[in-house]
Amino acid sequence: MTRKIIIDTDPGQDDAVAILLAFGAARGEQPELEILGLTSVAGNVPIDFTTRNCLMLCELADRTDVPVHQGAEAPLQRKLVTAEHVHGPTGIDGIDRPEPTTKVAGENAAQFIVDTVMNTDDVTLCTLGPLTNIAKALELEPAIVGRIPELVLMGGGHFAGGNITPMAEFNVFVDPQAAAAVFESGLKLVMMPLDVTHKAISTPPRIDAFRQLGTAPGAAVAGMLDFYHRYDIERYGAEGGPLHDPCVVAYLLEPELFSGREVNVSVETESRLCMGATVVDWWRATRREPNCVVMSEVDADGFYTLLVDRIRRLG
Repeated sequence: MTRKIIIDTDPGQDDAVAILLAFGAARGEQPELEILGLTSVAGNVPIDFTTRNCLMLCELADRTDVPVHQGAEAPLQRKLVTAEHVHGPTGIDGIDRPEPTTKVAGENAAQFIVDTVMNTDDVTLCTLGPLTNIAKALELEPAIVGRIPELVLMGGGHFAGGNITPMAEFNVFVDPQAAAAVFESGLKLVMMPLDVTHKAISTPPRIDAFRQLGTAPGAAVAGMLDFYHRYDIERYGAEGGPLHDPCVVAYLLEPELFSGREVNVSVETESRLCMGATVVDWWRATRREPNCVVMSEVDADGFYTLLVDRIRRLG
């Protein structure tokens, strides 16, 4: 059965790979995914760049029929924090593509999410960046909670700690109030934290497998990862960097690649030292009811095999 999805994103090279993975899975006589739209949010870079990157990726995948809706330019209550030091000033440095010629759709991201969910059955939300647009959609129409079968997010950390502060992962740290609203909403959540993504390392042979596809999308993925992981290699001292956001789409395609536990997750919104931390009650210390499936393990070889296979379909 083809799964209908909306991708909420702040591209980011790893977001870009996730989007191309989804477009590849939407190809063929029996597509695995139907992409109803992309919604941009400020995060890795400001909103003008994240929106531009969504449009560019639609053109790269020859999917200009997929609408791009521009979303929040700032978090709910905080000043925007960005990550050009990781992603470069455009967010997807390492890709050699012309500026997009397609335009954004007129409806803002939060309203598009509400309208689509309320008028279409079984729409899964895939969130790859800060959760600002989702929190705004929940505020506009709380009834969407009962119509969304699953929200799969990249964000947070548990045993792995954080990557923007010692305790906080970037996507949650950028807008902790939005993340808290989502985790408290009653939505069925699946979380891909740093604990998983740091086990999905883009080693040189894995990056080269994309380059060897001999296609424009394959070359784009290889170029972006070459640029993106220079920072992680220096920071972590590993032979490659973690590939975060594609874990969300990979889970929709082959959930057996991942394993985890249903637990309670709360988001810290007040602490000076721990702002944006995801407090994962792995051992049920609080006895609070579980509200999220938190993944902890990934079959990294199977994950990269899936990525290469689906991106190959883009030609």
